[in-house]
Amino acid sequence: MATKYSILSLARNALNHHKSWPQAWRSPEPKTEYDAVVIGGGGHGLVTAYFLAKEHGYTNIAVLEKGWLGGGNTGRNTTIVRSNYLWNESAALYEHSLKLWEEMSEEVNFNVMFSQRGVLNTAHTQNELRMTLRRVNSNRLNGIDSEFLTPEQVKEWVPIIDTRQNGRYPLLGASLQRRAGVARHDAVAWGFARAADARGVDIIQQCPVTGFDIKDGALQGVYTEKGYIKTKKAGIVVAGHAGVLANMAGFKLPIHSRPLQALVSEPVKPCIHTVVMGGGVHAYISQSDKGELVIGAGADPYNGYNQWGSNPITEETVAAICELYPIFKRMRMLRQWGGVVDTCPDASPIMGLSPVKGIYLNVGWGTGGFKATPGSGHTFADTMANDRPHPINAPFSLDRFKTGHLIDEHGAAGVAH
Repeated sequence: MATKYSILSLARNALNHHKSWPQAWRSPEPKTEYDAVVIGGGGHGLVTAYFLAKEHGYTNIAVLEKGWLGGGNTGRNTTIVRSNYLWNESAALYEHSLKLWEEMSEEVNFNVMFSQRGVLNTAHTQNELRMTLRRVNSNRLNGIDSEFLTPEQVKEWVPIIDTRQNGRYPLLGASLQRRAGVARHDAVAWGFARAADARGVDIIQQCPVTGFDIKDGALQGVYTEKGYIKTKKAGIVVAGHAGVLANMAGFKLPIHSRPLQALVSEPVKPCIHTVVMGGGVHAYISQSDKGELVIGAGADPYNGYNQWGSNPITEETVAAICELYPIFKRMRMLRQWGGVVDTCPDASPIMGLSPVKGIYLNVGWGTGGFKATPGSGHTFADTMANDRPHPINAPFSLDRFKTGHLIDEHGAAGVAH
């Protein structure tokens, strides 16, 4: 129960428009030189800067964000967190991240609202069923919690789902990871921004990078709309425009950028307590704390950089949702949006060194970016600090596209690929 003092304090701050509240982080002008800069002020970039300061002793770092913190894919996703990927390399990376998610609120002293409500991955065809069983067994061999549910068990877990075998999308089974769940995306950006700022990181918004100063194959600095910044290390940690920045640095990435869509409904009382992902039907769903149905759709079939997507994708997703959950047929949608996802040929990210000494890559996450936020930033900070890949992200190097050691996660990565 709120005390009289706390109520009066809230009222006082509301009436003065919160003018007495301290800033969560500073908004400095860029210095002329930094020991390292991180390009991209989303979750991955902020976590990278935080761990560079906390674990590697960097005291002169900047995060350069072309817009505002969390304004890219960090704020344009459906907030799903899981680690049930197929291959050993992916399992190590995403499980490392999930363990950090479980400690994140304590780590940054900010409630990121991580809710371990479980994630179901449904199978609607015989091929999906085989892949689901294979992934469950692979997860168990890697020490990751995963179990297979029959249609009857799925119905018990999610009573509103249609499990009739004569439906348009007959349900044949599902995998369940109970430790998985959702988190508050903007809280992740705010929490790590505040924590990084407290360790001296300069967070500079509205500061697009316009070019790189490279001499004899090594980075000398970066050009921005706020002036030239001298630095020997720059981490490219962006979603949607990784290929654009790579072109500025004089090399190409095997990446395609496409809009990935999502939408939310009007709020209703609690009716689904978990997350259900249907990759084969391009529709996944959960319910927010406000009661909105958060619905993830597929990626547009064409390359592009818009953040709204196309109507056919939305229509296909809503049709699938209505088939799987007949109770939602009369629901009204409130809003729809898109995020630009950089996708690699093997549906896995690129992490590590680039062809230019001093430029490091943490890109190409497709739909897997949000769930990997803490693990990605933690291992990438180690890579930047020590100028060599961290053991966990070493398999995701750019060189794998030359050697052929790809990490094919099309079956587990989600609907963007």
